[in-house]
Amino acid sequence: MQEKGTISIHTENIFPIIKKFLYSDNEIFLRELVSNAVDATQKIKRLATLGQYSGELGDTTVEVSFDEKKKTITISDRGLGMTAEEIKKYINQVAFSGAEEFVEKFKDAKDANEIIGKFGLGFYSAFMVADKVEINTLSYQEGAEAAKWTCDGSTSFEISKGKRKERGTDIILHINKDSEEFLDKWKLQGILDKYAKFLPVPIKFGTKTESVEDGVDDKGEKKWKSVEVDNIINTTTPIWTKSPSDLTDEDYLKFYKELYPMSEDPLFWIHLNVDYPFNLTGVLYFPKVKNEFELQRNKIKLFSRQVFITDEVKDIVPEFLMLLHGVIDSPDIPLNVSRSFLQADGNVKKINSYITKKVADKLAELYKKDRTAYEQKWGDIGLFVKYGMISEEKFYEKGKDFALLKNTNGEFFTIEEYQSKVKPNQTDKNEQTVILYATDLEKQDGFIQSANKKDYDVLVMDSPIDSHFIQNLESKLEKTSLKRVDADVAEKLIQKDETYANLLTEDQSKEVKEIFDKAINNKTYTVEVEGLSPEELPVTITMEEFMRRMKEMAATGGGGMGFYGSLPDAYKVAINGNHPVVDKVLKAATEEEKIKIAKQSFDLALLSQGLLTGKDLTAFVKRSVELL
Repeated sequence: MQEKGTISIHTENIFPIIKKFLYSDNEIFLRELVSNAVDATQKIKRLATLGQYSGELGDTTVEVSFDEKKKTITISDRGLGMTAEEIKKYINQVAFSGAEEFVEKFKDAKDANEIIGKFGLGFYSAFMVADKVEINTLSYQEGAEAAKWTCDGSTSFEISKGKRKERGTDIILHINKDSEEFLDKWKLQGILDKYAKFLPVPIKFGTKTESVEDGVDDKGEKKWKSVEVDNIINTTTPIWTKSPSDLTDEDYLKFYKELYPMSEDPLFWIHLNVDYPFNLTGVLYFPKVKNEFELQRNKIKLFSRQVFITDEVKDIVPEFLMLLHGVIDSPDIPLNVSRSFLQADGNVKKINSYITKKVADKLAELYKKDRTAYEQKWGDIGLFVKYGMISEEKFYEKGKDFALLKNTNGEFFTIEEYQSKVKPNQTDKNEQTVILYATDLEKQDGFIQSANKKDYDVLVMDSPIDSHFIQNLESKLEKTSLKRVDADVAEKLIQKDETYANLLTEDQSKEVKEIFDKAINNKTYTVEVEGLSPEELPVTITMEEFMRRMKEMAATGGGGMGFYGSLPDAYKVAINGNHPVVDKVLKAATEEEKIKIAKQSFDLALLSQGLLTGKDLTAFVKRSVELL
């Protein structure tokens, strides 16, 4: 048997196109070839199960080896093997059916993303690193002859009689000069660890030294000896391929440590397993994220039939669940020819919805099963839930029943429970329920205390996305608004019919305003004299709720809020006309003395909010010493 020919395409040379566009990362040649070897191995096992192959299966380990001197990498399997005719069909023709269309369509492509996966070109990834590829193969079919195929990266090939004695295939890559980095044990081990760690057939890569027991010594203590054993790089049945009923918590935690060796234990996990209307298995873990959620992304690994594909899963997993860790495996996720980029299609959308539902169901189950334990975890999972309610309408509908609100006393409430709690005392004259919240318990302590004196309850809203969550809640809850506790003086936070009368005359109020305007001397502060409780501070500085919220959302990437982010801060200065200090200002002997007392009162208000800094703080300290 001897034959020469050209690969069946009518173009000068398709290989430069393959090298340039098909694969964004040349290390994946090994993934493609090992995956093909695993496929061939699984097919022979399947034929044996169906009774269509009666020979001995024997050892079906796939072996990867390299020879630094000969500059070769070899991938060997004991799978189906091929006849010469099958090589011509599967290697020469099928790979390039439609090749003219392929070349025409992609000669101007800018990116591998533009290439769609209908050309079956996985094998040809070998030419990214090799300037010659050999196939030595023997088919499982009775009476088959061994065949050898050789191609030098042009469209020419040669098929001759092979020497292989056992069923299966060897792919030998003669590594080109630019790719000699791959002729390295640790480099290859790293690639196999990344892509083949959970393949369903054992993958051998050389040997490794292990210590085994070797009897006991004279003192009766164990002896050990070093032995060389096969270096099997993969676990063939990872936990996501098993039934949850066959797994313990320890199994899930051990697998988590395997994926993320340096991480703390997860809070809990969800085992995914569905076979209709699409196939999907996997395990998703809820990690302890606290508030550093930007650092946690890209921790979900996508597999297809146990072959690692990518950790870029943003199209499959809903945006708000990108903070989860774990594994998703689905043969139904469409991949392009390099298997590295997802294409949006109906299945992906269905999978996305399924994962959202599973996560919501799990959270609802945890909440109902043990509310106390759920409340203890809320500091970690609250971020997921709030993010989900903001970004997914369907998740909001489920989430509103298990989302928790925490007040400054450390008590937890569902949204409905909290509305019922505050409605009697925190409803304004327009029948609007006003929910008060704090974002910084230390900085806003004075305001919280003032609110508490009026029996108002205050929520803690201090996560990075709470400004967006607050906006979302307001849009969903009827006749309800949310106000930060320092958005106004306590009397004005919730507008009621009863108010304190301002004891100052109109002329006195006008004079006080003028004195404070001179003392402050800053256009970003608007001074107003108001009738407040004598127990309140003489001066309170606030920022109006709407403006402050827009600025916060702009700072955390709120869509369309950038304009507000560029506006200067604008504060309201409420002067308590009923406070003795204001009386002291009016009775001071000179204007200089009046301005000095006003300035001191204003600086105290600034100090209480951490707004007094630099030269102003130094001047305040000096003035305070003088007053003493």
